[in-house]
Amino acid sequence: MILYHGSNVPVKHPKLLEGRRTLDFGQGFYTTSDYIQAEKWAVNITNRRGNGEAAVSVYEIDNEKILELKTLTFDSPNGKWLNFVAENRKDIYKGEEYDIIRGPVANDNTMPILNMYISGFLDEEFAIKRLLPQKLKDQCVFKTQKAIGLLQFKEVIICKK
Repeated sequence: MILYHGSNVPVKHPKLLEGRRTLDFGQGFYTTSDYIQAEKWAVNITNRRGNGEAAVSVYEIDNEKILELKTLTFDSPNGKWLNFVAENRKDIYKGEEYDIIRGPVANDNTMPILNMYISGFLDEEFAIKRLLPQKLKDQCVFKTQKAIGLLQFKEVIICKK
């Protein structure tokens, strides 16, 4: 499987970064199987940081080796996914630890809905109904060094402006 990581710098040697980042699936190295999504991430982070050059790093991973790791997969934006994302975004997740987590990504269009759910303004059923029409891309997060070690760097693509 081919995976992409968008950033303001090329990432030939992925690693776990320290810090408190309240992202969809918590701390980890985020990738996607969708090049366009990675390119958007690269442009957004470059603009936000105000330095570097939007770059998409490309990796390959053996699907069979993923099966050897503790993996959590969300096939769709359902209640389990919504609650998992909400707990990670609020930095209160206390459940099982995984090597890899895969599932839909909460994009810019979904963040208002997620924020209203997290704040208690929307219930789970209504939030999911609002999320389903969105064309959500995927994300695959590597949460342990063991998982990151499976990524084989292939190339860097500098995004055109």
